[in-house]
Amino acid sequence: MLSERMKQKRYFLPEDEIPRQWYNIQADMPNKPMPMLDPATREPVTLEQLSEIFSVECCRQELNLTDRWIDIPEEVREKYKFYRSTPLVRAYGLEDALGTPAHIYFKNESVSPVGSHKLNSALAQAFYCKQEGVTNVTTETGAGQWGTALSYAANLFGMNAAVYQVKVSYEQKPYRRSMMQVFGAQVTPSPSMSTRAGKDILTAMPNHQGSLGTAISEAIELARTTPEKCKYTLGSTMSHVSLHQTVIGLEAEKQMEMAGEYPDIVIACFGGGSNFSGLAFPFMRHNFFDGKKTRFIAAEPSSCPKMTKGVFEYDFGDEAGYTPLIPMFTLGHKFQPANIHAGGLRYHGAGGVVSQLMKDNIMEAVDIRQTESFKAGVLFAKAEGIVPAPESCHAIAATIREAEICRQTGESKVILFNLTGHGLMDMSAYDQYLSGNLIDIDY
Repeated sequence: MLSERMKQKRYFLPEDEIPRQWYNIQADMPNKPMPMLDPATREPVTLEQLSEIFSVECCRQELNLTDRWIDIPEEVREKYKFYRSTPLVRAYGLEDALGTPAHIYFKNESVSPVGSHKLNSALAQAFYCKQEGVTNVTTETGAGQWGTALSYAANLFGMNAAVYQVKVSYEQKPYRRSMMQVFGAQVTPSPSMSTRAGKDILTAMPNHQGSLGTAISEAIELARTTPEKCKYTLGSTMSHVSLHQTVIGLEAEKQMEMAGEYPDIVIACFGGGSNFSGLAFPFMRHNFFDGKKTRFIAAEPSSCPKMTKGVFEYDFGDEAGYTPLIPMFTLGHKFQPANIHAGGLRYHGAGGVVSQLMKDNIMEAVDIRQTESFKAGVLFAKAEGIVPAPESCHAIAATIREAEICRQTGESKVILFNLTGHGLMDMSAYDQYLSGNLIDIDY
């Protein structure tokens, strides 16, 4: 028989408690992130320069180092109500499967209309673009979670969307592509012959299977060359994207209070940093000001380990060099990642804010092999009944590592991780794992 304490498994917030502001960690960081630089002049980029690519309001948020709280537009918050609050779930099944005294919780972002956390920023970016009179938006996507979210959000606000999907994921994940097309987006495998950046890459490497860096280059070029009012949107890395995602952690704070616990460890998978930031940043401020000692762990693939094996330096965010120079942990913007199934994590660099936090030892990172991640995902599915996205499997694997340490030491630590999305569009990857055809590729 479960005790009274153990009977509650899911925690929801009523609609009127959905956050009304995002949390801007840049205002509270012990060391401010270094500025992005114009590659031509090596001077800090200006609002005017950034707004040639992004919506003006997103650029203001990107450069805002002083305002701790930024209002969520009511139009965006109303759209959030389509699926928020997302549940905080006590993973009793996983705890029992591991035989651990740890208390494991996960924030379930897979319940959004597009099946992932990416919609939190897509709605905001689409709204700001629409406010400016934009009619066309462009973007890149790896596994397709961000591309699907942006396609859906653009359609909601009456805009056209063009998505460059990393070629290997375009071929591996046809149903993500179909979802984008259902929402009205034009989807092109990257690198392609439709842009100068794509042509140059394919001329040099005809068999290039694509990376997020190549897809970003093509999307930015299309935004700059489209005659109609067009802006580029980005699904990760930049600070305004991390800002929008903090709705996750702000909800989780209140839900952990409902559960009567506080996390000792916060874990999320890591590609460019958006979902990690979204869950971790609101809790980090309590380490800064309230004496909390929470550990923050970013879980990245061992084949693309920018945080654990990259160097901290100024680098481009894309392969062709169209973006400003960003201070980041990076493997180099020409890095070609292995064709792993966690397409959303195959990015060469980390965002400037998370890179500074890593540099200051406020967070830590671990790298996870592909087979370990899928083994963790299968165990989680059996224990909790949810098939996780391959990206989320990395966070689950890191959580299992920490829970097993608790089993060995007898400590009942509270672990919170972000379930960024479901894996129902990724079953071909699970087929490969279950048939024993997945291999580990280390950097």
